[in-house]
Amino acid sequence: MIEDTANTIDTIAAPATAPGTAAIAVVRVSGPDCAQLAQAIFRASLRPRQTSHRAYRDTAGSVVDDVLVTYFAGPQSYTGEDVLEISTHGNPLIAQLVLDDLFKRGCRAADAGEFTRRAFLNGRLDLSQAEAVMDLIHARSARAIAAANQQLRGSLGQHLTRLTDELLLGLARVEAYIDFPEEDLPDEDRVIVVDILNSVLRGTQQLLATHRYGDLLREGIKTVILGEPNAGKSSLLNALLGRERALVSDEPGTTRDYLEETVMVGPHCLRLIDTAGLNPTPGTVEALGIQKTYERIEEADLALLVLDANHPAPPLSAEVAHRLNPNTTLVVLNKVDLLQGQPPVAEAPDELPALPLSTRTREGLTTLEQRITEIADRFRPGDAGDQIAINARHADALRRATDCLETALANLRSSGPTELLASDLRGVVDAFGEIGGRIDNEAMLDRLFATFCIGK
Repeated sequence: MIEDTANTIDTIAAPATAPGTAAIAVVRVSGPDCAQLAQAIFRASLRPRQTSHRAYRDTAGSVVDDVLVTYFAGPQSYTGEDVLEISTHGNPLIAQLVLDDLFKRGCRAADAGEFTRRAFLNGRLDLSQAEAVMDLIHARSARAIAAANQQLRGSLGQHLTRLTDELLLGLARVEAYIDFPEEDLPDEDRVIVVDILNSVLRGTQQLLATHRYGDLLREGIKTVILGEPNAGKSSLLNALLGRERALVSDEPGTTRDYLEETVMVGPHCLRLIDTAGLNPTPGTVEALGIQKTYERIEEADLALLVLDANHPAPPLSAEVAHRLNPNTTLVVLNKVDLLQGQPPVAEAPDELPALPLSTRTREGLTTLEQRITEIADRFRPGDAGDQIAINARHADALRRATDCLETALANLRSSGPTELLASDLRGVVDAFGEIGGRIDNEAMLDRLFATFCIGK
């Protein structure tokens, strides 16, 4: 066993791949004992950043498995420390035997997110990049992967660095006059500071505007399917999913509660919500389901109103009509295969775009998916190349920065005390620093990294 008496940092170990049988399993080790561990286990010194085929020998000298091992010498590693990555055959028992042996040799089981936390503490990642690691792992769409990758490369941190550098120029001008209370900020400096603060405020608001898009990427686009009973709502859910998820029947009112499923449409993740039919004369239980439909429409990002193309469409109730946005609603004229070449009888409500579809033959499904993608693309703020999508923690800090900036601008307009102006600007700097982790907050770090998986 290796005794770690000289170092205050533990050497940690954990599985880096999901549990279960697979082709390979990866065990990750990080800490000051990695080089000694490699020598003891593999009876050889490993060259950094080169993968070797070795026999893993336990403390008794028995071969546990033939493995591939890579040694990363700190600080050029994921955590900034010495790291070993050991790839075993994918039998979970083998990976566990390797872990048990590492623990016998003095390693400690890693806490949730501890590898990434060490990467942050060692300056390999800022806090927004560390969060992007989990966003990338849990991304459910191509757009979410792109946004997470961009943030992992430091895009948010780079934006904030530019804003902070710009802000510090203004703060330096303000603080130069704090020691001279008899002198007010000159008009020419006041104009420069106002221009700087307005520029920083615009940049802050642009970042803040990506919060909703970030939520859509992480949670999926809430897409409610609604319409009269027996129009084909459940059939549309099944068609988009590509499998029979919802019960389909000729009997109206089959769906009494809502069903929710996740599906990829183009590069987007949609949370499809199949709702109870909008029956104007419902029974008691059906009425409860319709009330839930109203609630789901209110929360929806996108609505698909399904009509039977073979019958005149009933007028929309006031409860539904005022909840439908023409920019985020598509009318699906279903069952066009029964029209036998005749135009649809049903007409879409005013201002709502309509598409013909047959859930039975799948005619028109590709066009519907393309239109859904077009609407979903419009949720992204900024130009098409800007994939920044902040989370709730970032949004909270940016709102506080916005409040401080607006207070500072009001102070400038009213020629308020320079000390208060400087205090507001330092508040903005602190808020920006929280996003990247420059502000030390142990409790916040504990909460954040506790959401990570073991081995990450």
